Amino acid sequence: MKKTDLTILSLLTLLLITVVSCDDTITGTEIDKIQIPGRNVSYQEYIEPVLQIKCANNGCHDAISGAGGIVLVTHAHTTRDVSIVFPYNPDNSRLVWAIEGQTGTIMPPLGYYPLTANQVEGIKTWISEGAQNN
Repeated sequence: MKKTDLTILSLLTLLLITVVSCDDTITGTEIDKIQIPGRNVSYQEYIEPVLQIKCANNGCHDAISGAGGIVLVTHAHTTRDVSIVFPYNPDNSRLVWAIEGQTGTIMPPLGYYPLTANQVEGIKTWISEGAQNN
């Protein structure tokens, strides 16, 4: 190998290592380790990551598929329809009905990472606190 080929190969290897080591995505099992507090629930810190991983998957409630006409990608999408998220009233929010299985089918469906009890309670608390974009 020529010296320039070796230099290019070394630089590509270094770039690959840098890109791979910078992966900051959270998996379904990692999100389950994060405890949502019982009050002052932040949408951006707690709710959005849960919705992104557990609900806004390809073919589900992402911006492209929007299963059932529901998109849960951003705060604006999630709170657009007050029947989905009724601020200050989780008992009248279809999102809560779905994640608690009150609609006959629990969300997320079988085969996807289910929400933990803490995540369900966290979403309910966030809604009861006004479903703020905080």
